[in-house]
Amino acid sequence: MSNLLKKVWESVSNRSNSIKHTPNSISNTSYTASSHASLSDQIIMCSSSTGEFDRIPLDVFMQIVKLLQPNEVARLSAVCKLWKLIVSDNKLWMYYLQNQHVPWDSIFFSEINLRSGFPLQTNSQLQSFMNIYGLRAKVPGAIIIDGGSGYCKFGWSKFDSPSGRSATFLEFGNIETPMYSRLRHFYATIYNRMQVKSSTQAVVVSIPLCQYDDTEAAKASRRQLKEAIHSALFGMNVPAVCAVSQATLALFAAKRTSGIVVNIGFHQTSVVPILNGKIMRKVGVEAMGVGALKLTGYLREQMQQRNLHFDSLYTVRSLKENLCYVALDYEAELCKDTEASYEVAAAGWFTLARERFQTGEILFQPRIAGTRAMGLHQAVALCIDHCHVAELTPDDSWFKTIVLAGGTACLPGVAERLEKELHSVLSPSVADGIKVIPPPYGSDSAWYGAKLISNLSTFPNSWCVTKKEFRSKTRRNIVL
Repeated sequence: MSNLLKKVWESVSNRSNSIKHTPNSISNTSYTASSHASLSDQIIMCSSSTGEFDRIPLDVFMQIVKLLQPNEVARLSAVCKLWKLIVSDNKLWMYYLQNQHVPWDSIFFSEINLRSGFPLQTNSQLQSFMNIYGLRAKVPGAIIIDGGSGYCKFGWSKFDSPSGRSATFLEFGNIETPMYSRLRHFYATIYNRMQVKSSTQAVVVSIPLCQYDDTEAAKASRRQLKEAIHSALFGMNVPAVCAVSQATLALFAAKRTSGIVVNIGFHQTSVVPILNGKIMRKVGVEAMGVGALKLTGYLREQMQQRNLHFDSLYTVRSLKENLCYVALDYEAELCKDTEASYEVAAAGWFTLARERFQTGEILFQPRIAGTRAMGLHQAVALCIDHCHVAELTPDDSWFKTIVLAGGTACLPGVAERLEKELHSVLSPSVADGIKVIPPPYGSDSAWYGAKLISNLSTFPNSWCVTKKEFRSKTRRNIVL
């Protein structure tokens, strides 16, 4: 401890010398005297002293403390009551949290809104960030598996991004072989690719949307899927499992707990109303039969008509992701020169013209591709109308935030076009305040939502189910 205090005092001496030569330095610090008014009042009432540090202005003193490492600051609290009061200041520990790899706004959102697990309970009283920092440092982390009918993203929650991606050979809701067997094989394959033992960490799994209705049969099907996921993972000796809807995770990634998630998936697009982290199936989940695969297939047809030769669908998908976009005004775009080229690795250069915006247009006009379905804006507008009529809360603003999810939702122009179309089809009173948010982390949004949960200071206790708990709740209707 003496060495620690010596280190602080050296910082004080150096800072004091510099302050003598720069009289304005105190006013330029980020911690102002007014910001610590309540702390100052408590210090005056405290009989103990910081010794020689008493002569240092409080705002400058806080800047000096910030030069220490968080573990050193925590140790200072053992010196005396006054040191404990100073180093436990929330703003100091917010500073340390801001220097983490995870963005501060994501940390703040998750610790305020997600700490309790389901049902979500926002903490109106600010928690001790010193305590939160210490707990987050001890969180063991988790394996995250975000899989659907198209592609799976998996990785370690302490990493900045998924460590692996693969085509998913499991189609939830359309399983011919026994569900448990396919799930067990699927998860075992992921763990083998990650080269980790399943018994070492908890796992956060995203549940793709299926069985959209609120009927008893649909509830039973969803319950069966969730129970099969838990059974397969617990059969592999996973210590704890957190299974959350893919749409809910994408909403968390956008730092929201309520809103409408528009997930443009592999086979279809779903429009999901979510209030306080819970899917409002009674309000209605809308679905349209246009997804990423449909767009890729349509672009392939257009390229074949122009005699553009390609070796695989990978080439077509690469062109879709790098050249295609959604026009704000489709008719006006037809009159423009939109030709552009892109080089696909091992396949060469390709040049597209109208195909660039006609491919994405089938989201709003499915008939172009010969599909009888609602346009994206019509499905979202229908969901908004249902939310408005349901009057679930006194404030209608909860469903006016629309979060896009899925790789195809990353096409440039989707958010702007959807917002424009919604204002044209909805009444002005309902459309007022609508905001469409592009996928916050691209096609990996659900994975990042799971990352927020798995790095919480209360993880895994608040979100996960253990094998013992699962066995006792097998017969209960677990809300997805």
